[in-house]
Amino acid sequence: MSVRSLFVSDRSSFLANGFSWLLRALSIPYGWATQCRNTLYDRGWLPQRRLPCRVVSIGNLTVGGTGKTPVTIAVTDALLAAGHRVAVLSRGYRRRSRTPRVLVSDGRKILVGPEEAGDEPFLIAQRCPRAVVAVGSDRYELGRWVLAQCSIDCLVLDDGFQHRALYRDVDLLLVDATDEHGLRALVPAGRLREPVSAAARATALLVTRVEGSADAQPIVSLIQQAVGYEVKPILIRFTPQGFVDAHTGTGVPLDALTGQRAVIFSGIGNAGAFRTSVLRQGIIVVDEVVFPDHHVYTMSDVTRVRARAERVGAPVLVTTEKDAVKLHTLPPLSMPVWAMRLDTHILEGEDRLKHLLAVSDES
Repeated sequence: MSVRSLFVSDRSSFLANGFSWLLRALSIPYGWATQCRNTLYDRGWLPQRRLPCRVVSIGNLTVGGTGKTPVTIAVTDALLAAGHRVAVLSRGYRRRSRTPRVLVSDGRKILVGPEEAGDEPFLIAQRCPRAVVAVGSDRYELGRWVLAQCSIDCLVLDDGFQHRALYRDVDLLLVDATDEHGLRALVPAGRLREPVSAAARATALLVTRVEGSADAQPIVSLIQQAVGYEVKPILIRFTPQGFVDAHTGTGVPLDALTGQRAVIFSGIGNAGAFRTSVLRQGIIVVDEVVFPDHHVYTMSDVTRVRARAERVGAPVLVTTEKDAVKLHTLPPLSMPVWAMRLDTHILEGEDRLKHLLAVSDES
């Protein structure tokens, strides 16, 4: 290696280390602010307001990527099947509407599109057609607004773990078994929204993307070390259920795409997990396009993805169900776009989760 190469390498390493140090330095005041806020709530100096019905919160410690949406859908379906009248309250992250509160679905029909609702609330409304779905930044006021116009006995908070201003009866905390690194540092140095010790206030820990108990152990050990006591997690596996045409909604079985060459694209928190799921279905992934989480697609985006597919000779595009909802407003492409639909399976702790939700097989 030449002297110049060594100099460039050392300089790049120095810059990378310096940038990493800067991010960690910036995470310190963020951590102080988060800890201060939690202490104020823990001591009752900041009040938690209550709504006159049962509240179940589903959230995570990290910025996206734990499988929160499929778990929210599964919990909502379980509550509906038990005879509850359910409303899902979401922030509606990156929705375009400036209206403080939007009713996405009244439990009979979907009232707005993904641009006004946000991609995740719109998908929840699609998958849970009997649930009321509403979006707004203040979940307490949103809950009061929904209860004033809908007959509801159970509220589900989508992404509610940090929304401590609203009291919840059940606090379900999700962590991804494949993302141990995500629990190592606070933002902006890492992906943590708050310290791992905050897991102590969860009613139950749900470890997602596991195939068995051994997969969950490293991340459970890390959390037990932070909270100071033994944790018995509920283990969750996401399994592909089938593929859905992104424009028509027509479904096909999983093996319909086996052996086909495809370009995959996504704008989610964990693109790697999506890629792994696609590969496990026997699809030949010849190229991949990764957009930022909650990306709003334009015709230019999908045209670029289609061009890459044509260039590598892939006859189909495959994306996630969450991404597919944002393609509805765009003209159909000249090649199929299939969205992978995920199902949620509880490997361990199903009875405990049913008890927490107050549902049973006899309901």
